[in-house]
Amino acid sequence: MRILLLTPPMTQLNTPYPATAYLTGFLRAYGYDAVQDDPAIRLVTALLSRKGLAELHAVIGRTRRHTHPAVRFFVAHYEAYLATVESAVRFLQGQDSSLAMRIASGRFLPEGSRFLPLRQMQQSGIFDPAVWAFGELGIQDRAKHLASLYIDDLADVIREGIDPRFELSRYGEKLAASAPSFDPLRHAVEGEPTLVDRYLDQITRDILGCHTPDVVGLTVPFPGNVYGALRIARIVRVERPQAKILLGGGYVNTELRELQEPRLFDYVDYVTLDDGERPILNILEHLAGKRTRDRLLRTFVRQDQQVVMVSDAREHDIPFKDAGTPTYDGLPLQSYLSLSEMLNPMHRIWSDGRWNKLTLAHGCYWRQCQFCDVNLDYISRFEDQSADRIIDKMETMMRETGQSGFHFVDEAAPPKTLMALSKRLIERGVQISFWGNVRFEKSFTRQVTERLAAAGCIAVSGGLEVASDRLLQLMKKGVTVEQVARVTKAFTDSGILVHAYLMYGFPTQTEGETIDALERVRQLFVEGCITSAFWHRFSATVHSPIGREPERFGIKILTPGESTFARNDLEFIDPTPADHDMLGRGLRKALYNYMHGLGLDEDVRAWFDAHVPRPKVAKRLIADALHGPPRRQGRA
Repeated sequence: MRILLLTPPMTQLNTPYPATAYLTGFLRAYGYDAVQDDPAIRLVTALLSRKGLAELHAVIGRTRRHTHPAVRFFVAHYEAYLATVESAVRFLQGQDSSLAMRIASGRFLPEGSRFLPLRQMQQSGIFDPAVWAFGELGIQDRAKHLASLYIDDLADVIREGIDPRFELSRYGEKLAASAPSFDPLRHAVEGEPTLVDRYLDQITRDILGCHTPDVVGLTVPFPGNVYGALRIARIVRVERPQAKILLGGGYVNTELRELQEPRLFDYVDYVTLDDGERPILNILEHLAGKRTRDRLLRTFVRQDQQVVMVSDAREHDIPFKDAGTPTYDGLPLQSYLSLSEMLNPMHRIWSDGRWNKLTLAHGCYWRQCQFCDVNLDYISRFEDQSADRIIDKMETMMRETGQSGFHFVDEAAPPKTLMALSKRLIERGVQISFWGNVRFEKSFTRQVTERLAAAGCIAVSGGLEVASDRLLQLMKKGVTVEQVARVTKAFTDSGILVHAYLMYGFPTQTEGETIDALERVRQLFVEGCITSAFWHRFSATVHSPIGREPERFGIKILTPGESTFARNDLEFIDPTPADHDMLGRGLRKALYNYMHGLGLDEDVRAWFDAHVPRPKVAKRLIADALHGPPRRQGRA
């Protein structure tokens, strides 16, 4: 029995999503003939080719969709794009570094609307962002940034010219996100295919012809993977009608827990929840005639045109420490594109470089944040593993991939595990680079961060969220702004880049509190505590404490309509008056400038389109927190 595991379009372009690598390694350890492939990177590289651009140009010519500036520019400079596209892709794949000088000159690639902010800053005469980011001699990085903007321009052309569902990191996302009805997805999948659809359909046929699977597993981590998954499943039904199709992943685990839509099973045979190892093993044993269907685990099936959950209470998950070592065997590692769309050195880590993905621990050791899915397995069930076991996995993956960079994809890497890992990396003489998500715990002292840096830590990300002590306490984040300042400064003083996740629009957050939060963030940048950040709009979800007990947070959840398919985000009413749309625009504008080293001396009110309150934060709040004695506070 051959099992083919696929990640549908779209996720990252620089590195494979880790789910299939984990499951392939696990299934092989159990003796199964498991293989994997990545239709997403194959789709992008097929579109970004001379043949792909020629077909794109022909479709635009037939439909005459020339209204968008990106499309008009592409049509006007079509020959230049045709001449350069494969060279630019090869360069971003790391296969032709000698092209850097020509790209960095600014005379090789056609420069569309994505280059406009760069040109505006250069023409201002007061700031050259390329020199700020890379220095006078950073030719390779400068070229990578320009080539990335070029790819973004072409993505805009595809989206605006032929397929409004297309983006480089998602495909048809709006069709699937918290979609109460399956109708829009089904209509899109069964409707007239776009050029992108036709490419994906043919790629699926090619993969099936290569591997001839008996079972196809599709992981859908995000809403932007669902449409692609169903297109792939549709082709599998035609080309390999005898093959069984499994669906799982992060999107399924959060949004399809109340699934009632039988038509989904026109495309797939099994839908599994939470960790996939044991559910997949049970399905494979069932298909081999070694297990009856009533002994599956957390698996939706269709029975008499109804969706039924089958889960034998006697079955248990595979312990995390026994889940095996990920393998990238079979994935086209040479095809991934390292993009540098953002000049900020921390922000670009997400899209630049091919990282081996590894999880240090299952779940979250804190699991108290009130906005988080703390009731679901991927958060609530915490399991650690030893430092030596982690390093053994790392060494296996390095031998396979030839890459020594690791991205720890934990909800929050446990400090004790990170410290033990760093100690053993140094003792065993294993040279790696690593980064990942942490909580800004007070245990991250300067002594600890120096050891992490010595072991290879290059960056961390973590949640400062609302940057307000009142709201941090309300959401049970377990940190204060001053604690975050001291911890992040310890990281940056040790040469470790720091990214802060930020949130606005939290229940009862006033306009004044939002402005105060931005002032605290400004000071964190000024004092060198954080390198980059990103503002997220708060969303109430079904599985969070806020979604389950909204009255404790002063909001009212609107009664949802009937849902037979996806359910996650909840509409709510917050009586606290604040224009969060206006505030969000100002917050994003301020951060964009801060991450380029601009506007740090400006009054924070200057970033907003409307009148906002004067910040009430002390001008030296963060400076005093760094240099004065720590205030007494609770456990983090």
